[in-house]
Amino acid sequence: MVATERNKVIGTRPVRPDGADKVTGRAEYGADVRLPRMLYGRVLRSPHAHARILGIDASKALALEGVHAVVTNADFPRLGDDLVDLGETFAPFKYIRDNVLASDKALYAGHAVAAVCASDPHIAEDALALIEVEYEPLGTVMSVHEAMADGAPLVHEHMHTTEMAARFVPSDNRSEDFSNIASHLRFELGDVEQGFAEADIVLEREFETSTAHQGYIEPHNGTAFWNNDGEITVWVSTQGPFAVRMQVAKLCDVPVSKVKVVPMEIGGGFGGKINTYMEPMAAILSKKTGRPVKMIMTREEVLIGTGPTSATYVRCKIGARRDGTIIAGEAYLAYEAGAFPGSPVGAGAGCMFSSYDIPNLVTDAYDVITNKPKVSAYRAPGSPQGTYAVESLIDELAERIEMEPMELRLKNAASQGSRRVDGVAQGRIGSEEVMRAAMESPHYRSELQGKNQGRGVSMGFWHNAGMESSAYGSLNTDGTASLVLGSVDIGGQRAALAMQFAETLGISYDQVKPLVVDTDSVGFNGVTGGSRTTFATGWAVYEAAMDVRRQLEERAAAIWEVDRDDVSYGDDGVLRGPAGDDGEARSMTFAEICGKLGGSGGMIQGRADVAPTTVGAAFGCHIVDVEVDPETGKVDVLRYTAVQDVGTAIHPSYVEGQIQGGAAQGAGMALTEEYYYRDDGSMANSSLLDYRMPTALDLPEIETILVEVPNPGHPYGVRGVGEVPIVPPLAAIANAIHDATDLRITSLPASPRALLEQLQPEE
Repeated sequence: MVATERNKVIGTRPVRPDGADKVTGRAEYGADVRLPRMLYGRVLRSPHAHARILGIDASKALALEGVHAVVTNADFPRLGDDLVDLGETFAPFKYIRDNVLASDKALYAGHAVAAVCASDPHIAEDALALIEVEYEPLGTVMSVHEAMADGAPLVHEHMHTTEMAARFVPSDNRSEDFSNIASHLRFELGDVEQGFAEADIVLEREFETSTAHQGYIEPHNGTAFWNNDGEITVWVSTQGPFAVRMQVAKLCDVPVSKVKVVPMEIGGGFGGKINTYMEPMAAILSKKTGRPVKMIMTREEVLIGTGPTSATYVRCKIGARRDGTIIAGEAYLAYEAGAFPGSPVGAGAGCMFSSYDIPNLVTDAYDVITNKPKVSAYRAPGSPQGTYAVESLIDELAERIEMEPMELRLKNAASQGSRRVDGVAQGRIGSEEVMRAAMESPHYRSELQGKNQGRGVSMGFWHNAGMESSAYGSLNTDGTASLVLGSVDIGGQRAALAMQFAETLGISYDQVKPLVVDTDSVGFNGVTGGSRTTFATGWAVYEAAMDVRRQLEERAAAIWEVDRDDVSYGDDGVLRGPAGDDGEARSMTFAEICGKLGGSGGMIQGRADVAPTTVGAAFGCHIVDVEVDPETGKVDVLRYTAVQDVGTAIHPSYVEGQIQGGAAQGAGMALTEEYYYRDDGSMANSSLLDYRMPTALDLPEIETILVEVPNPGHPYGVRGVGEVPIVPPLAAIANAIHDATDLRITSLPASPRALLEQLQPEE
């Protein structure tokens, strides 16, 4: 089954099922958990960016009335150094444990060192000042340049560089020398040296981006109760309840079957609410006290103690013929991982050239340890920074050969069969369709109206993800269905999944009640991230509905006393069978047979567990107009249009919202958002007053153009949509600033301070 004009539910815009609870305040978030005899936890954090911990004395804190327990790294079970796949690298599980609570060293300012729980949150806060920690400050490395320099202080004294090409080889895949470079990954396609030798024009520049945070409004939280029977229940706002279950079970050394995670409503995540922070601390504190323990971060703790995205350095080079054919590309990428391995540099290296068909490519990607918080995923992690370099050079190439920027992009567009630098051949993709839609848009065809204004464009790519998902659909006698899901709803997934279930059964959206449940109540589900949920969990929902259809055909056959093969379930939700004794063809609607299930063998549940691999890659093209004030360096965004291939827009309103949100976040990374660090390695702007995210006053209404090139690898043509829109803004805005000022922007954010240094260097 594929998306067609016959779809009755898909493509409509129904009200989201969680809407009423959220606008009336009934929805329960992590901060709303209330349990009998609950204690409150707070975390003591290191003031040093790099320091050896010589001792921790919590005796004075424990003597404070109302304090019930203190936990340090030593309270976690000592486990073997099993390797855990962190996505971009393998790392010892010790790294995960030591990020939750520091062991022998504090590795960044804000690193959790100890936690305390008390009968009142204010008492817990007071107790932190009574915990005495003896530190030996050490030298710091606060950028990839410092960390990779000869003689740099080592964040991990015994770390070697792992060659990721040999990541599955059990030995001889590490450098001999100790290093802050956790890993090196190289992708090669074609013959780059020959490609550059044949090029008429070669451009090369260096680009840098700053550390930026996802900016979710709801702070991290976690409540845990370690019951006397050994069962641990965790209530948390998270993108991945099953990931939390695994990490808590491992850190507490209990089977995963002993941990139940209850996902609360989530106030944003964007990749930053996958890693575990306070949940294991709360669990150990609960074990010590026999009472539930609740922990919530302050906004400052969110900024200094959780994972932002990487600050990056990229050196990029492209070679082209005079007619604009790009024949070679090369890139060197160094991404900050923070204090532990796992930056998204591999994804950056794999995505940056993928909007184009370039025969000769090579990328070298370095995962670099620094004395900053361990980075987390952030919406198409790694791709915006690498793409910023490539799209800036393509804009410069267009200027050099006097070709219109979008014509140059279209000339080199990737198409089905094009090879990416990682060797993967593109499937059915919509890159050309997106480019043409952008060029035909009213925005692109309009004229700039004022002085100091400029227009920029950029493409963006994200490969999207599949992974495992499950879903259950239970029928009710009143002709409705309960859809049981394990994928957390962040951007309207409950609605989008219910719509696919309803479409498959041929019933209305209002007949489906979607529920996100705990980890004991549904099969395994991967995280809500990577633009996988509407695709992969949508596939599970489709298969669960098809299971229902098959069972209903069997039941109808039994009711009518006919052969199973003589009954069919139509896409209109009507069961049809052969004519009866009266000569009339038999039929029953979905609602009618639901009413007969109880007396004909019992109710029916459809089930499915899937791990689809036929993911549809996604492309976007952004057009932005800016005005630059030459006296202040301030950049005003005047108009913004985002064009994207969305495969099939299941719920167009939520698709548009995802695109608008990603574009806004990318604009923040391009113009205002960055971490400022003092000389001692502490963060200077750890509040939302000083860490400057754009608001509705800073951006115009973001126009969206939805291009639908259905993914043939999904029953309804779905492509993930949430990642791509954050990829083009960095380069699009940088290119627009160049158009307005003639300045090539090679470092972001292009804040007023940074622009003034280029606009008025003498001052």
